Amino acid sequence: MRNAPIDTVFNQGKPNPYGEFFTGKTYLTMLSEKDDVFNAPIGNVTFEPKARTHWHKHSGGQILLVLSGEGRYQEKGKDVQVVRKGDVIRIAPNVEHWHGAAPDSWMTHISVETNVPNNTTEWLSPVSDDEYCFS
Repeated sequence: MRNAPIDTVFNQGKPNPYGEFFTGKTYLTMLSEKDDVFNAPIGNVTFEPKARTHWHKHSGGQILLVLSGEGRYQEKGKDVQVVRKGDVIRIAPNVEHWHGAAPDSWMTHISVETNVPNNTTEWLSPVSDDEYCFS
């Protein structure tokens, strides 16, 4: 496990237990678990350079809060966006998308699942190198 050379508020966490749905190395710290009291899953996800999710969608949507570094975000059929510290990405329910770090930068974001408890994640195909390396 490598430590991110970027400063964030929350701990980097351990290797992501959902790693099978990512390309490259990522780390996860759950800040709020999905439970019967708050029902608000919130995770701090750290991506090593070039790491990214597979294509996926959330039935209830998702909000990403970029804390540090530089990353990439893309919705199916749209251009890849560069994301940086302070960016807020609001992903509507059932929108196919992916997100991850830039080729040469670590990136950390907070992932907030919305419209819980009916929010499920459907993991799809990996993001190809051609899709990822848009420039």
